[in-house]
Amino acid sequence: MKKYLLAFVLSIGLASLALADNVNLKPYQSGDWSSLVKTANGTPIAIHFWGVTCPACVKEMPLWGNFVKSHQNAKVIFIQVDDVSPESMQKMLNKAGLEKANNYYVAAPFDDRLRFEIDPKWRGETPTTILIDKNGKVTRKTGLVNFQQLQSQLSIGS
Repeated sequence: MKKYLLAFVLSIGLASLALADNVNLKPYQSGDWSSLVKTANGTPIAIHFWGVTCPACVKEMPLWGNFVKSHQNAKVIFIQVDDVSPESMQKMLNKAGLEKANNYYVAAPFDDRLRFEIDPKWRGETPTTILIDKNGKVTRKTGLVNFQQLQSQLSIGS
């Protein structure tokens, strides 16, 4: 009996490690915006806010996966804003092919203070993509992204 229990516990542990390694989710919290933007180092960056419970996001995330796969030099960060389990985030990211992307999740409630830090005019709708060009000019796009325009805005070839 002990042998079977040990084998069961080990298999659960290995499955958990495989799931944890599959998607690298980092916490995002108040005060992180400026340091996140600085990671661009003068190159264009897209920061995409999405939610597991957002129907448009469910539709769009596989398109993001294709974009990231086709444009590996593009600087893209994904931030999941729903209060959901890490497993549901991982499942959606895996399905979209974004398990190796630069993925964050909002670690505390996605409240007005957090949104104001990102963009005072943004009400928190998802999907929303914030584009920052090489000169630091910020553009916010709420709704589905036109990936041809995004490619041009990020100054990357096809």
